[in-house]
Amino acid sequence: GRPRSPLVSPQLQDSAARRARHTCARRCSPTSSPFPPARPLAHRLSRRRDANPVPCCCIPTVPLAGPAKAPMLLLLRLPSPSCAIVGARYLSAPLHRPLALPSDRRWCTPFRWISRGRPLSSLSDGELDSKRSVQQSEIIFLGTGTSEGIPRVSCLTNPMKTCEVCSKAIEPGNKNRRLNTSILIRYTNSVGRFNILIDAGKFFYHSALQWFSLFGIRTIDAVIITHSHADAIGGLDDLRDWTNNVQPSIPIYAAMRDFEVMKKTHYYLVDTSVVVPGAAVSELQFNIIKEEPFIVHNLEVTPLPVWHGKGYRSLGFRFGNVCYISDVSDIPQETYKLLTACDLLILDALRPDRSSTTHFGLPRALEEVRKIQPRKTLFTGMMHLMDHDKVNRYLANLKETEGLDVQLSYDGLCVPIPRR
Repeated sequence: GRPRSPLVSPQLQDSAARRARHTCARRCSPTSSPFPPARPLAHRLSRRRDANPVPCCCIPTVPLAGPAKAPMLLLLRLPSPSCAIVGARYLSAPLHRPLALPSDRRWCTPFRWISRGRPLSSLSDGELDSKRSVQQSEIIFLGTGTSEGIPRVSCLTNPMKTCEVCSKAIEPGNKNRRLNTSILIRYTNSVGRFNILIDAGKFFYHSALQWFSLFGIRTIDAVIITHSHADAIGGLDDLRDWTNNVQPSIPIYAAMRDFEVMKKTHYYLVDTSVVVPGAAVSELQFNIIKEEPFIVHNLEVTPLPVWHGKGYRSLGFRFGNVCYISDVSDIPQETYKLLTACDLLILDALRPDRSSTTHFGLPRALEEVRKIQPRKTLFTGMMHLMDHDKVNRYLANLKETEGLDVQLSYDGLCVPIPRR
């Protein structure tokens, strides 16, 4: 045969010969088209995957809270939380996981979860919508983590990958994924149903994207502030979405010391005269509260003064038989009398081994539970040393040995407000 050219590789010559034979066969066929037949899409995609195999572990996920949120929302044309369930699904689901359609619905039962912390790409057990009728007042945990949230960037970028909790939390739906501590009280009375938010921190808007559409939450009827740190007031500016698109204004309830801080950090929300004409800012109505009971939409709320570090005052709140204390390092003696006959205690528990200068650790939190003796306790404000499943297994043993009904809460947990 004719010798092959040394300038052309054998592989290229074999490929050219195959193409020539294939072209000749097509042209000799009387019914053939001058164009090659199109391969099925599935075949073409499989060929690409075979050529460039990528293991699933290398396929990135789009985090709910991160720089990918803004361009994704812009792409999906989602202007407000009222239509953001689609965006939340895309933002929280792994790129390689298909988006499933919502299926069944579940009612809230005492101290059981409505949302099981599953990824929003698979809304099955926890699917709710705006048509859901809430017959009983309930509490929705919008966030149960620390100021920086979980997972931590420093843990995810650590080449050693030593943080087990943050490694778990990167997966959408994992109960170790926690945003800033916050709850929403869905209060139902003879007048109607009201959504009362406690704290709007740095990650509040991300929490709203994830949970508001899921639970059918449209309005925010009031915001109560525990203290003036960024993880409690950092999201006040994001309330503009509601006051510009849903409702005319939102009342804010805060202590005078916290209002003085907000006058500096959010001066343009307190004094709107400094805002450039035409600029869209949150329309907020500030109400100063004292350390005495006050009324929010016919719900009596009692402040629970506590210390959040040496010399720094923070507030917990009691409504009905629920006591909520999210940021505490010590409880003054006069506050204990406000904690009697508590059915549900929601208490700060930062880490598993010890307390910090500003937060209860799990040992101190358990001491307070034994002292206050609530019927049930849910811990909140956990850092990345608190593995949800491991700590809850430990706490489950306390119910058998001491009769303590305690467990960790998680983002998306919904519990009814206990009735006497």
